Amino acid sequence: MTTINPAGDEAERRHLGEKLRQAREYVGFSQDEVATFLKLPRTAITNIEAGQRKVEALELKRLAELYRQPVGHFTGEEASASLPADVAHLARQAAKLSVKDREELGRFAEFLKMRGTTKAR
Repeated sequence: MTTINPAGDEAERRHLGEKLRQAREYVGFSQDEVATFLKLPRTAITNIEAGQRKVEALELKRLAELYRQPVGHFTGEEASASLPADVAHLARQAAKLSVKDREELGRFAEFLKMRGTTKAR
């Protein structure tokens, strides 16, 4: 028989809310902007981030898309082989670039990789 742990649920909800708040602040959105995106009152975002309101699955999916993170980032189900924080940061920044600029960034990354190989010799 499965036991229900309301205190554990509450702690998980607070942890999820904290991760969502950090992601929102990282990308520079206000609670009002997120609320408009989700078509919710701003107070709902405040309550979600405080762990006082449950997040619907579809809301979490849309928040993950908005914050450019996998849902698993918020639920703690990320694969252990996830990207290092600095690489993930670069990827998020690169995602904001145009296709042409991302191609140029890829060429620059190849240049840096080759330059590192020749220095090692």
